[in-house]
Amino acid sequence: MGHLGALLFLLGGLGALAQICEITEVDSTLVERLGQRLLPWMDRLSPEQLNPSIYVGLRLSRLQAGAKEAHYLHSLKLSYQQSLLRPSSSKDGNDSQAKPSMGQLALYLLALRANCEFVGGRKGDRLVSQLKRFLEDEKAAIGHNHQGHPRTSYYQYGLGILALCVHQKRVHDSVVGKLLYAVEHEPHLLQDHISVDTMAMAGLAFSCLELSNLNPNQRDRISLALRRVQEKILKAQTPEGYFGNVYSTPLALQLLTGSIRPTVELGMACLKAKAALQASLQHKTFQNPLIISQLLPVLNQKSYVDLISPDCQTPRALLEPAPETPPQAQVPEFIDVVLKVSGVSPSYTHSVSVPAGSSLEDVLKNAQEHGRFRFRTQATLSGPFLTSVLGKKAGEREFWQVLQAPDTPLQQGIADYRPKDGETIELRLVSW
Repeated sequence: MGHLGALLFLLGGLGALAQICEITEVDSTLVERLGQRLLPWMDRLSPEQLNPSIYVGLRLSRLQAGAKEAHYLHSLKLSYQQSLLRPSSSKDGNDSQAKPSMGQLALYLLALRANCEFVGGRKGDRLVSQLKRFLEDEKAAIGHNHQGHPRTSYYQYGLGILALCVHQKRVHDSVVGKLLYAVEHEPHLLQDHISVDTMAMAGLAFSCLELSNLNPNQRDRISLALRRVQEKILKAQTPEGYFGNVYSTPLALQLLTGSIRPTVELGMACLKAKAALQASLQHKTFQNPLIISQLLPVLNQKSYVDLISPDCQTPRALLEPAPETPPQAQVPEFIDVVLKVSGVSPSYTHSVSVPAGSSLEDVLKNAQEHGRFRFRTQATLSGPFLTSVLGKKAGEREFWQVLQAPDTPLQQGIADYRPKDGETIELRLVSW
């Protein structure tokens, strides 16, 4: 057999073997360092910083935070139950703590299930009812003829269905039907500006429904939608190996690693994604706690769907805090970043000087302190989200897009992105 024939034979054998999605044997030291980045976030216990996704990610990984985990879950329970179950017409005048969104409530229910708890009793039933009301409101916003849109997003819609499913709580066929229609008529779903994440979350919800058989009348549509979601995510793979982009890849892999529809294309795509992930871990790409908590289950061959029957007995390695690096006694180097805001009158362009390594949020704060620039944010589980720039608030189905000039949307949030010297950052109000 010639060299070319031998190569084709080997590739053919590899393709025959790689029919399922496996992300195994990732460098354990890199995985441990990834988990260590969550530990400081577990000390942030204020209501606006508590993040159920952190708890879920650790429980579905090979890592644990010891007593800190139990304390974190206790803090989640106190905060979420107090804020969600207090009367909306409270007369104590203390409404400073906003009620969690539909997505936050759904993640809280996932956290309970990650601790092998089923919601139940009077308080639990009220939480379930609240999430079902959220979904019914979203269904009404989408409308009978599917011409409307969720008030939040199809991502949160799918997450809400998934959270109820892992607790074996059935939602009406009409609620599931709206998500099915969005996948079957792709432009509806792609109006969410993070379509790979949205597709993946919809697929995880469908996977749970298929395994639990909670909506038997929709079973055939669910199966077809799952196949369509997998195909779309595979087609979204970049030459580097990511699905959509590096930050949407963890959730996409959660879906693909749990796929019961093996193909050679699936296996080879996941081999390519594993190599890309390994490189990203080596370069410390993942810093956002939400993305890290979505990736840790993947590195343990787990997904949110495993919360149908979680494993709370297998030992997990105890995470120790990362050793502190001694501070360098150097005068900080400064960089200049041009900040531009389009779509406002008068237009705004200004150069901002900040220490090297500053986040984009630091740039915005500096511009606000030393000029007419003004901005406001809203706390989310992914970090601060821009809601207003120069007094202009994002309206319904609008958002402030952050771009690396001239037209490259940033993949990271303003708290995570570190601009480079001489870079121009544009803030642009867009509709979706």
